[in-house]
Amino acid sequence: MRTSPRTPPSRSALGPVVLLAAAALAGCGVTGPSAVADDGRLDVVASPPALLEVAQRVGGDDVDVVAPAPSGVDAHAVELTAEQVARVVDADVVVFVRHLAPSVDDAVALREGPGAVDVSRVDGADEQDPHVWLDPVLLAEATELVAAELAEVDPRGAQGYERRGDALVAELHGLDQDLAAQLAPCRGAVLVTSHEAFGYFAARYGLEQVAVTGIDPTAEPAPGRLRRVAEEVRRADVRTLFSDEVTSPGVERALADEAGVTTSVLSTLEVSADVDYATTMRRNGDALRAGLVCDG
Repeated sequence: MRTSPRTPPSRSALGPVVLLAAAALAGCGVTGPSAVADDGRLDVVASPPALLEVAQRVGGDDVDVVAPAPSGVDAHAVELTAEQVARVVDADVVVFVRHLAPSVDDAVALREGPGAVDVSRVDGADEQDPHVWLDPVLLAEATELVAAELAEVDPRGAQGYERRGDALVAELHGLDQDLAAQLAPCRGAVLVTSHEAFGYFAARYGLEQVAVTGIDPTAEPAPGRLRRVAEEVRRADVRTLFSDEVTSPGVERALADEAGVTTSVLSTLEVSADVDYATTMRRNGDALRAGLVCDG
């Protein structure tokens, strides 16, 4: 069991809720759990929902996995309470993507020792774009990171983590092959999205992403950006604008009405934990195949 008090980072780097939690942890002498919880399972905190599913699949019955905040909240906008910060700090393993949710990043910064899996470490990731889980190949690499960290924290379960991790990696590569075949006729098509979440996906399957807003879906698009999107819609003869579950569809609808095109929905898997990754990504593939300008 960890016995040394935690040393928080600089106060200027932390939000007020995180500072409150840090003070409570330090003042009460609270330390993290033992490497394996009392019921014999690892306590794991994971976000966003796609990584929650990875942790559950790889961990199996050897882990108890929860999200840092209740399901239904946009992963970008998560604001942790003091209790939720303590949950992140005290977990045996935390699986997260740096630069997705600042409050989660701040809570992870309060931890000591092993157990933090930053999925933005996968090869080819850009620290400015946290949406790595929308590329099945990158999610497969993230799965390997999760399996390795679970095995390090709980060596007794290492064989199980490796076996389940390998099975999930194989499934994700199979999903990638299916999406690649489905979207092959669409290579080079312009994908107009409500926010800039599908960069890795677009790069994987040869699409050109044009986004109404940037990485942060809560930011209001500048008028100049809207004009450029409208111009690109006309230039590329785009026929569908794609919104998602974390942005208001109003701007896309207005643009679509002006351009005389349709709208459709893609899931960024950022909100609900009650979805299956592979099923959702296949639905995304169906929506793209139907809505993009493709050959054949």
